[in-house]
Amino acid sequence: MKITKKIKAYTVVKPDDTAPTMAPAATAGTTTDAGAEVIQMHEKVERPETLIGATYKIKSPLFEHALYVTINDIVLNAGTEYELRRPFEIFINSKNMDHFQWIVALTRIMSAVFRKGGDVTFLVEELKAVFDPRGGYFKAGGVYMPSIVAELGNVIEQHLKMIGLLHDPELDENQKKLIAEKRAAYEARTKKKPEKRRVDEAGGAISADLAGAGGEAARRDADAGDAATTSSSAFPAGATSCHKCNTAAVIVMDGCETCLNCGYSKCG
Repeated sequence: MKITKKIKAYTVVKPDDTAPTMAPAATAGTTTDAGAEVIQMHEKVERPETLIGATYKIKSPLFEHALYVTINDIVLNAGTEYELRRPFEIFINSKNMDHFQWIVALTRIMSAVFRKGGDVTFLVEELKAVFDPRGGYFKAGGVYMPSIVAELGNVIEQHLKMIGLLHDPELDENQKKLIAEKRAAYEARTKKKPEKRRVDEAGGAISADLAGAGGEAARRDADAGDAATTSSSAFPAGATSCHKCNTAAVIVMDGCETCLNCGYSKCG
């Protein structure tokens, strides 16, 4: 083949790129054996008139007003077996204007990364690794957030899981068995302490107030309140925050810290 014109661009095409199994990884314009044109996300994809998305609310003690994060998605290859839903743009709105400049800059950069295509899941780890020098805070459920940017990364992670780009790691059978054994042993040990304390009190001198019916009723109410508090929580009351999943689910058994949520243990 003789080239008579100036070469402006080139692309290396492998023989396997036209195989049906490689169709999801093909670039825009690649035709499969079935004749379907599979389009992947890239910066030249034009924005449709209408996008689907979701809005998430971030209420942080660091801000007086809540942040509302909206992530809009584009649907590629709609109606085909190669249909994909990919993030296209992100917006953050709030009444608090103190951080307006960095919020606008961050949303524009993340939107540009979304439209560029490829693997955008790295944004989650990069944002969640940002720490506030003033200290973080705990969300509802006992999850620790080191900064407001880290919670933004948590929101993006939640959205990417919803559209299928990220998946929760599955615990193997050994990890599930270890977590169940540690939890059962910890709960059995915590139950023994109140029983031992009641036995010691019964063997010693009991004051007249506690000996009365009113004292017994008050003690039963207190025990019932403690039991209700323990049962309402997903993890034991004495659990501390996990350094891996940031959930208050770490207990100490036999001198070893073990997370009841993700299975992380300092003992390996």
